[in-house]
Amino acid sequence: MFDMMKKLQEAQRQMKEIKDRLDTITVTGNSHDGSISVKANGNRKILGIKIAVNAELEDRHNLESQILEAVNRALEEAEKVNESEMKAAAGSMMPGLGGMFK
Repeated sequence: MFDMMKKLQEAQRQMKEIKDRLDTITVTGNSHDGSISVKANGNRKILGIKIAVNAELEDRHNLESQILEAVNRALEEAEKVNESEMKAAAGSMMPGLGGMFK
């Protein structure tokens, strides 16, 4: 029983380390024309949005659409990084079970 608790505590420590590492990894998503850029971290948190000086600000619907596109692309990239880190962690914490997360 004690051994199981010790393993659980170790797994929790490793997960915190992974989460902390994911906070330091940044990814970017851009709109199709590159006028909107969104930065996110590996924990899927939006860190910033940049709108190019030459962006078409008059067309509100187009601007909203491009922001959404850039945010979704950033979150997709962040999800890929997150999954990759979690798979690696699962493989190192529980060898043989890493294949479960594919």
